Amino acid sequence: MSTPTAAPQKRRQQLVQAYKMASKTDRTLGLWIAAAFLVFFALGFLLGRLIGGPWFAFPLIIGLVLGVLGALLVFGRRAQRAAFGQMEGQKGASVAALSMLRRGWKVNQQPVAFTKQQDMVFRVVGPPGVVLVGEGQGARLRQLLATEKRNTQRVLAETPVHEVILGDGEGEVPLAKLLKHVQKLGRQVKPAEMTDILNRLKALDAQRGMMPIPKGPMPTSMKGQRGNLRGR
Repeated sequence: MSTPTAAPQKRRQQLVQAYKMASKTDRTLGLWIAAAFLVFFALGFLLGRLIGGPWFAFPLIIGLVLGVLGALLVFGRRAQRAAFGQMEGQKGASVAALSMLRRGWKVNQQPVAFTKQQDMVFRVVGPPGVVLVGEGQGARLRQLLATEKRNTQRVLAETPVHEVILGDGEGEVPLAKLLKHVQKLGRQVKPAEMTDILNRLKALDAQRGMMPIPKGPMPTSMKGQRGNLRGR
């Protein structure tokens, strides 16, 4: 049976691990965290003085609470940016980023379609419907996306299917903006419809048979890091 201190210790270890990983890319991470703490502490202290608590310690408590929250907020954002920088250009970077989506989304960790040239299509299901995210180059990838969209619409005729191409070119979405782009696609699917959609897609995947996974490094999912930054 775990002790009450086990969870806090685990959270501290997770935060330390996340900091070490992020600081490898973001050399100024510590300065940003310290600056955020000082700024939010000062604001909290002033707020406590204006409220006029019964003790002088009251503004200090308010300052410390806001200082820690501000430092964690800046830490989370800077760490996420550093993680995106580490994944940039790697195969499977899109699915690693999409794994940071919150509840209500279902992300396939393996590509649902790919070519020998390592063009890949990943699939995520959520409030906008089905989102197909492609990684690769040129006409091959666009044809791969179009084929997968037709296959998906064949089993989900009334569900919106969106296409997204990861990249920095015209009409493409950079990795750092992928999450926001997907989340802004709207809410066209109700939570009650998700089970039926997932079951239909599962049947579609079963028809494909076993596909060999493309060779090459794929980044580790960022889902665990998201939990670290939230103190889970």
